[in-house]
Amino acid sequence: MRGKELLILVVLTLGALGVHGYHPAAEDAEIYLPTIVSLLHPQLFPFHREFFHSHSTLTLFPQLIAWSVKLTHLPLSVMLLAWQVASIFLVLLACYVLARRLFQNGIAAWGGVILVAALLTLPVAGTSLYIMDHYINPRHFSAFAAIFSILAVLEGRYLRAGLWLAFAAMVHPLMASYAISYSVLLGWMGRRDRTHTAGVSRVGAAFVVPFRSLFQAPSPAYLEATRYHPALYLLNWRWYEWLGIVAPLVLLAYLVKLARARRSREVELLCRALVVYELVYFAGALVISIPTRFAALARVQPLRALHLLYLLLFVLLGGLAAEYVLDKRIWRWIALYVPLCAGMFAASRATFPASAHIEWPGVAPKNAWVASFEWVRENTPSNALFALDPMHMCIRGEDANGFRAVAERSMLADAVKDSGAVTMFPPLAQEWLEQVQAQTGWKDFRVRDFERLRARYGVEWVILQQPGISAFSCPYQNRAVVVCHVD
Repeated sequence: MRGKELLILVVLTLGALGVHGYHPAAEDAEIYLPTIVSLLHPQLFPFHREFFHSHSTLTLFPQLIAWSVKLTHLPLSVMLLAWQVASIFLVLLACYVLARRLFQNGIAAWGGVILVAALLTLPVAGTSLYIMDHYINPRHFSAFAAIFSILAVLEGRYLRAGLWLAFAAMVHPLMASYAISYSVLLGWMGRRDRTHTAGVSRVGAAFVVPFRSLFQAPSPAYLEATRYHPALYLLNWRWYEWLGIVAPLVLLAYLVKLARARRSREVELLCRALVVYELVYFAGALVISIPTRFAALARVQPLRALHLLYLLLFVLLGGLAAEYVLDKRIWRWIALYVPLCAGMFAASRATFPASAHIEWPGVAPKNAWVASFEWVRENTPSNALFALDPMHMCIRGEDANGFRAVAERSMLADAVKDSGAVTMFPPLAQEWLEQVQAQTGWKDFRVRDFERLRARYGVEWVILQQPGISAFSCPYQNRAVVVCHVD
C-alpha cells in the first residue's frame, strides 16, 4: 500500500472522528472501562464488581488496553482516545483492502470506504449496536479482524483467515462467532456450485456455534432483566427497525443480479452468502422470540450478525455508487456526502446533547453528571460504595455516561447496564434483582430509605438530582446533581 493511500485513510479516520464524536465513558464503556481500571488499580471496586468483571473472563480486550497503558506510561484517558482512532483507522483500512479486491476501479474502492466512514455510527437495525461506537470497545477489534478474515477466504488463504478469526474470538467471542459462520459459509459457497448434504451439515454447524449450552429455562429474575432490553426479542422491534432486516435482503438480491451482469464473481458470491447468512440468523431470532422456554437464548443475540452484514453491504453500495453515479464528478460527491455527514453529526449531537462532541482527555467535562463523577473520583475513599437512581443512565442530560467508568467507585446494581450483564450471565440475575428492587421508587426516597440502603448494603454515598436532601451533608453540587454522604 502506497503512502498516499495511507494518508487518505488517516484523513478519513480523523474526519470520521470529527463527524461522529468521541464519548469515552458512554453506554457499554460502563462495562469495559471499569475492568481496565481494576487491572491497573486492583484495590478499586471492592464491591459488586461481578456486574462488569464477568465480561473480562471472555475477552483479552481489557488486558490489551491495560498493557498499552503500562507500556507507554501514558494516562488511560489518552490511550483510550488513541485506541479509538487506531481502531477506526484499522476498520477503514480493512474495508479499503477488501474493496480493492472487489472493484478494479480505484474510485469505487474509495467510494466503499468513504460510505463506511460517513455512516460509522449508524444504528444496526434494532440490535442496539452501531457500526462503530463513540468509545473504544472490543467490537471495533473484532470488526476489522472479521473483514480481514473474509478477504483471506476470498484469496483462498484459509490459515490466515483462521488466524484473524482466532484474534477476533480472543477480543469478542460473540461477534467472532458471526464472522466464523459467515467465513465458513463464504468458503463453502465459493468451492461448491451445488448443494452437497455433508457439506451443508458442516456449514450448518458453523451457525450452531453461538447457540450451544444455552437451552436451560430462564429464571423470573432473568426475565425481569430482559425487560430492560427489548431489542433482545425480535417481536419487540419497532416497524422501522424491521426495515433494517428487510432492506438489506432487497438490496443484496439486486446486487446479486448486478454482479452477475457485470461478471463480478466475487461480489456475487459475497452477496449470495450474505443473503443466506442473514436468513439463517433471522430464523434463529424468530425462534427465540416466540417460545418462552427459549428466552435464555436471547443472550446470543442472533441478529447482531447484521453488524458484519452492514459493514460489507456499505462497502459494496459505496463502491457501486462511486463507479456508476459519482465517478470523477466532485460536485456529486459533495452533494451526497455533505448532507450525509451533516445528518450523522446532528444525530450524534442529539444522542449526547449535554456533552462536548469530542471529549478530549484532560479537558473539564461539559456534562454536569460527568463532572460530579470526576469529583467523586478525586475526593472520596477508594473503597466507598455509592447508590444512584438505577435508571440514571436514561435521565435527560446524563447522556448514558457510566458512573463506574468515570468515578472508579463501587455502586449498587443499576437497571440499565447491569441488567445487560445479567442477560449475558444469568447466575447474576437474583443478586441484581434484589439490589434494583431495594432502590425501587428512588425519586421518592427519604432519609429513612437511604439509611435502609446503608444498613443493608453499606451504602455511604449517594448521587441525587437537584435539589437533593437537606438532611445530608452534601460536599459537592452543580446545576444537575448533588453528591451526599449518608450520615
